[in-house]
Amino acid sequence: MNKELDKAIYLRKRGNHKESNELLMRLVEEFPDDPTINYQCAWSFDILGEEANAVPFYENAIKFGLPSKDLEGVLLGLGSTYRTLGEYKKSKSTFLKGIKLFPDNRAMQTFYSMTLYNLNEHSKAMELLLKCLIETTQDLEIASYKKAIEFYSDKLDETWK
Repeated sequence: MNKELDKAIYLRKRGNHKESNELLMRLVEEFPDDPTINYQCAWSFDILGEEANAVPFYENAIKFGLPSKDLEGVLLGLGSTYRTLGEYKKSKSTFLKGIKLFPDNRAMQTFYSMTLYNLNEHSKAMELLLKCLIETTQDLEIASYKKAIEFYSDKLDETWK
């Protein structure tokens, strides 16, 4: 199984997405309760632009239990996939779970901000994005305004006269 899984991942990395997906689908048929295979299969559907097909495999990967690092990727992938399918409430709850478990994952927070935008929670989305920006930027111009950006991040609708 590990050899075949490694081959499927290798194929994906080389850009052979369809072939990778076909191999992963065979592996899922053979090992339906394996969380890692389900995760990789979900990922393969996402890469093919078949997000709706990815969902059950992401959900199975969580259900069957994953190592922490893989769980982080699954929650990000599933939250993002729910968002692209218009299932914003499911996306939000998935991202909140992910952020609680992996509070330092800025990619998860960034994707979560997109979901907040879709839910018309624009102020929260911008606040989160601005905080991610100032905590991760290497741009000296932006960094020089870190305190101001941080101060205004949750006050975007306020005016001072």
